[in-house]
Amino acid sequence: MTDKNLVQVAPYVYEIPASYRQDMRVPARLYADEEVLAQAREDRSLEQLINTATLPGIVGRALAMPDAHQGYGFPIGGVVATAVEDGVISPGGVGYDINCGVRLLSSAIDADALRPHLRRLLAAIDARVGSGVGASGSLRLKQKELRALLEEGAGWAVRQGYGSREDLEHTEDAGRMASAEAGAVSDRALERGLNQVGTLGSGNHFLEIDEITEVCDAEVAAAFGLAQGRICVWIHCGSRGLGHQVCTDAVRAMQQATAKYGIRLPDRELAAAPFSSPEGQHYFAAMSAAANYAWVNRQVIAHLIRQTFEDVLTGQVRNVHLPMVYDVCHNIAKVETHEVDGRSRRVCVHRKGATRAFAAGRSELPQVYRHTGHPVLVPGDMGTGSYVLVGTEAAMRETFGSCCHGAGRVMSRSAARRKVSAQELRAELEEKGILVQAGSRAGLVEEAPGAYKDVDRVVNIVAQAGIARRVARTRPLGVIKG
Repeated sequence: MTDKNLVQVAPYVYEIPASYRQDMRVPARLYADEEVLAQAREDRSLEQLINTATLPGIVGRALAMPDAHQGYGFPIGGVVATAVEDGVISPGGVGYDINCGVRLLSSAIDADALRPHLRRLLAAIDARVGSGVGASGSLRLKQKELRALLEEGAGWAVRQGYGSREDLEHTEDAGRMASAEAGAVSDRALERGLNQVGTLGSGNHFLEIDEITEVCDAEVAAAFGLAQGRICVWIHCGSRGLGHQVCTDAVRAMQQATAKYGIRLPDRELAAAPFSSPEGQHYFAAMSAAANYAWVNRQVIAHLIRQTFEDVLTGQVRNVHLPMVYDVCHNIAKVETHEVDGRSRRVCVHRKGATRAFAAGRSELPQVYRHTGHPVLVPGDMGTGSYVLVGTEAAMRETFGSCCHGAGRVMSRSAARRKVSAQELRAELEEKGILVQAGSRAGLVEEAPGAYKDVDRVVNIVAQAGIARRVARTRPLGVIKG
C-alpha cells in the first residue's frame, strides 16, 4: 500500500479506490489522521479492509473506523453492508463475541459524595457479578428457560424481575432481535450458556464507575440524563461462551457454504453464504439468539449493580437510583434500510467493533431519543476516560449510520504482558485516583492504557469527519476487570 493508492478524499477520510485490486467490488474507506493511519499500516487491518471490499453483494464502500485494528477476517472497527437480495452474510463480519456491547447507567450521585464509599462498593459489585473465563452467575437456568431467553431477549429478564420496561425503551432494538431462533443454536452452545447469564467475562470486558467530567452539548446531555460532576456506570460485555460457540459453529458451516455457492474470497476467514440461503438464514437466526443472550446478560448485570448500590449506599448518599441511558451493540449484523447510490435499499449491515450512530428521526430510535438521535457509547482505556456521542445525518449518508466503538488496540495482549508490570500499573492508576478490582494480574496488564489508542484522538477523528458529535466525557473512578 503506497500513498498513491491511499487517497485523502476529505479531512480525516482516506480511500483506496476499487481499481487498486482486480477483485475489489467497491472502494475501501478509512477514517483516520496521520497517526492512526500509521498505526493501521503496522498490522493487517488495511489488507483486511481491502479484502472485505470483495464480498459479493457489497454496496457503497467497505469502511473502517479510526479504532480499527486486525481481527478475524474483517478488521475490528469494520463496517460492511451487503444487499439482502443478492449479497452475503459473514460471521467474520460480526465476530466471536456476538453483541459484545456497552450499557450506560446514569445517576444523580455527586462524584465527591461517592468517593469515600468507592472501595467498598467495588468489592461488593465484584462479589455479586461473576467475572473471568468460564465464570458462572447466580442464575441457574433450565434448558426451557434458556430457549425462551434466546428468543425473547431482554424482555425475558424484565419479566423475571431484572429491571423495568423503561430499560427496554432505552436499549437498541428494545433488547430483542425478532429473527432469533433457539433451534438454530447448537447443543454445545446451549450448554455453554446455561450458567453464564449475569457474568462479565474476561479480556476487554469491564464494569466502571466514572465521573462525568465534561459536557460538550448541554441540550443533548440533558436529554440523555447526564450532568457534569455526577457519576455513571459503564457495563461492557457480550454473549459469553454461547456467542463464541455460535460463531465457531457458523465459521465451520460457512467454509463449506463458500465452496458450495462458488464464492471466491481472498481470505478463508471471510467465509460467507448468501444472506437468503438456508446457511445464511440459519446463521442469522443463531446470531440473533446470541445477541438476545447478550442483552439479557447486560440487563441482569445492571440489576445486580443497582442492588449493590442500594445495599452499600442507602443512607450514605442521596438517590441511589441508576436509570438507563442506553445499550448499544458492537458486534452484530442487522437488516436495515439505507439510501445507497440515490435509492433506498434493504441491506445487511455488518458492524464488527463498530456501533450504530443513528441520527434523529429514524424509526428504529426509541421515542425518548427520536428528536436527538440515540447515544453512541465509546469506552476508552481504564486510565483515560470514555465518551458519549450522538449520531448525525452525515453518518446516515456515509457510514450506514455507524461510528467507532472504542479506542482500539495498538498492542497485543502478549506484548502488554511482556512490557507492563501489574504492580506498577495498579500504583499508577491509584495515583490518578482510579481504584482497580482485577481478577488476575495478567488480565489487568493486558488492558493497560498503553495497549490502546488515544480515545481523545479517535473521537476527534469521527467528530471532525462529521459522523458523530461529542455529548459528554467521563473519567474512571473505579474499574472492575475479569
